[in-house]
Amino acid sequence: MAVSIPVLVIVIALHLIAFVLAVGAERRRSTAKVEPDKYDERTYCVYGTDASTAYGLAAFGLLLISQTLVNGITKCLCFGRGMMGGSSTTCAIFFFVFSWVSFLGAEACLLAGSAKNAYHTKYRAAFQVESLSCATLRKGVFAAGAALTLLSMIGSIFYYWKHSKADTGGWQKHQNEGLGMAASNYTESTERKG
Repeated sequence: MAVSIPVLVIVIALHLIAFVLAVGAERRRSTAKVEPDKYDERTYCVYGTDASTAYGLAAFGLLLISQTLVNGITKCLCFGRGMMGGSSTTCAIFFFVFSWVSFLGAEACLLAGSAKNAYHTKYRAAFQVESLSCATLRKGVFAAGAALTLLSMIGSIFYYWKHSKADTGGWQKHQNEGLGMAASNYTESTERKG
């Protein structure tokens, strides 16, 4: 199997778009402030935009599509044809594990960040309470997802490249097998009969 340029372009594009969305999600995290109620002596939380939830879930989906594409083409290292031994196979296995670990970490950060960002505190407190806590997402969750997305991209590219070098394409390398070429005795046997 040779490296397919369109596959590499699609994988890189999906990862980079997911990275941009994760960075956008970090910058657009929900903010909250405590506001007094106009009608009674209670306070409540007012939240800003929920755009980062949508950005995080979009990055989650794009990263999932990219990982599925790479592992579908390479048959997830488990179900494909045999690979030739050597350094390419060792590197392919290393980058396979590396891409999966970074992918799972990025997906966990993006999904958890989106879920936590979508959560809004619904309770009210008495007006005299000084420390009403409004639940917000901690800074850096989407940034960690973005960083792991880049690592996943690097791992996926090198895994695909090394897997294509180690893939035998269904053919096994045979040495010293087959029919040997030897001189024929055909002319000698026909001369003796004649």
